Amino acid sequence: MDDIRIGFGYDVHRLVKNRPLILGGLTIPHNKGLLGHSDADVLLHAIADALLGAAAVGDIGTHFPDHDPSFRDISSVRLLEKVVEILEKEGYDIGNVDTTLVMEAPRISDHIPRMRKNIATALSVEVRSISVKATTTEGLGYIGSGEGIAAYAYVLIRKRA
Repeated sequence: MDDIRIGFGYDVHRLVKNRPLILGGLTIPHNKGLLGHSDADVLLHAIADALLGAAAVGDIGTHFPDHDPSFRDISSVRLLEKVVEILEKEGYDIGNVDTTLVMEAPRISDHIPRMRKNIATALSVEVRSISVKATTTEGLGYIGSGEGIAAYAYVLIRKRA
């Protein structure tokens, strides 16, 4: 029987002024960006955590701690590429990735095809293996008030034969 594993990832970051908004490896025009040690790309962070969790090799904080200056302002695309290297060393291939961004603004539907392509490239998989969706909280909570953005990710990985 194949060793198939499912992973789940979640991340949230606060929106602040004077930071770029980076989602799915893209800079999205907006008056606020996400606060974090790296570029704070919540979407890629959720995917990284889901992949690491599926392989049972820790989490994003274990591999890329926020107290390590070498990760200050690093591109989360680069972090995701490093996660792929970890999975390859463990003998896993990525099957598919399903994600949801939770945010009130800006609207990102026009950006989703490029996000999917960026993620697929970083993970060395086909674009058809990547799903990016977005929803709002209908104005409720910290996301609804524009204070932050959250992302959820599910992944499927397979042990190489």
